[in-house]
Amino acid sequence: MVRLSKIYTKTGDGGTTGLGDGQRVPKTDARVEAYGTVDEANAAIGVCVLAAEGAGNGQDRRAEIRALLVRIQNELFDVGADLCCPVEAGEKDGSRLRITDEQVRRLESAIDEYNERLTALNSFVLPGGTALSAHLHVARTVVRRAERCAVALLTAEPDRTRAETVRYLNRLSDLLFVLGRVANQDGAKDVKWVPGAGR
Repeated sequence: MVRLSKIYTKTGDGGTTGLGDGQRVPKTDARVEAYGTVDEANAAIGVCVLAAEGAGNGQDRRAEIRALLVRIQNELFDVGADLCCPVEAGEKDGSRLRITDEQVRRLESAIDEYNERLTALNSFVLPGGTALSAHLHVARTVVRRAERCAVALLTAEPDRTRAETVRYLNRLSDLLFVLGRVANQDGAKDVKWVPGAGR
């Protein structure tokens, strides 16, 4: 259990921060950028959770989407914990909180389940249609940025970073895209891109 008794410590005033293993690094470090962007993605999903509240009609899956997003918010803290603790040589399974293949597979199952409801796209969709859908697209783009940060970290420190974090973020952004369409009455309210329409 995490216990936070004091919010400010002044230890970061010099531009450094502590990783999960106690090591101090610059706040501009690629690892800090990766888990910091995951935190930002979590906040964006929190807005989606709020947008999903309220009773809907029979075709509205907001309560279902909300429950899924709340679970994902918790898992994103797992992703952040994984990223903030560099992998140590000889690290034993279970000695650190790490993202699992099962968590990635659950996202894949959710993508498949929700995507079955949707008709195939014949154009890209624009963020919008409903407020929840627009918020989901904002969250999707933040998750994509978090994924790029995690890829950069994995490239820079391949022996100290787990590829499962990248896979999780990749699947999550795909799921948020699908949920954005589900939130638009299973795609009925999708706003389609019309190439060159503004010329």
